Amino acid sequence: MAKSIDVSDLNIYYGSFLAVEGVSMFIEPKSVTAFIGPSGCGKSTVLRTLNRMHEVIPGARVQGKVLLDGEDIYGSAVDPVNVRRTIGMVFQRPNPFPTMSIYDNVVAGLRLAGRQPRAKLDAIVEKALRGANLWNEVKDRLKKPGASLSGGQQQRLCIARAIAVEPQVLLMDEPCSALDPISTLAIEDLIQDLKGKYTIVIVTHNMQQAARVSDRTGFFNLSAVGKPGRLVEMDDTQRIFSNPTDKRTEDYITGRFG
Repeated sequence: MAKSIDVSDLNIYYGSFLAVEGVSMFIEPKSVTAFIGPSGCGKSTVLRTLNRMHEVIPGARVQGKVLLDGEDIYGSAVDPVNVRRTIGMVFQRPNPFPTMSIYDNVVAGLRLAGRQPRAKLDAIVEKALRGANLWNEVKDRLKKPGASLSGGQQQRLCIARAIAVEPQVLLMDEPCSALDPISTLAIEDLIQDLKGKYTIVIVTHNMQQAARVSDRTGFFNLSAVGKPGRLVEMDDTQRIFSNPTDKRTEDYITGRFG
């Protein structure tokens, strides 16, 4: 079941450096939210705090709250591994495990949780690959290496790997930036299909992509070099691109800066 995300007064640090300051937002379940803004303004940093990937960097820490359906994912009794199972992530560059088959890539996360009957795994693999719109392309070569697929297929394989563990949220950090236009369109179509089951948050530098795929858009910006990134505004995507509240958003979207 897709879950909501409620972020309040989030400050994100690398050691003593405050990278992102004062972020508050609410993300509806079964929706697509896009983060846009110039490079270095904290979009991907915020994305990684939503499933505690940020803290794998030495010295990284957060202040504030990130609530998943009301539960603080940074609570002292919360296991980060369980958080990352509930909130899956797809990275900028396709990263299938190169020595593993297509089949083994899909079930990699499940096997970390313990042994499962082969018949159950077979069903999960087919379901996940169908969910990633990849099944018909690979069903006759599941034992081939995942790295043998094209770039767009590899990215859909990574999405299949993420949804195989049945998360409630999918985070995507520029999932199309390394792909050709045809593969990009396939991923965008897939995002629209997946939002019926998952809460999706995507970071993208492609404003046209944000306009095409997202329900809501958040614009991030830096006040000055060396200053922390901030969420300038967040609203329905149509409003952000047609009638933003903040002039900085308008200037970025119209190409006056950034």
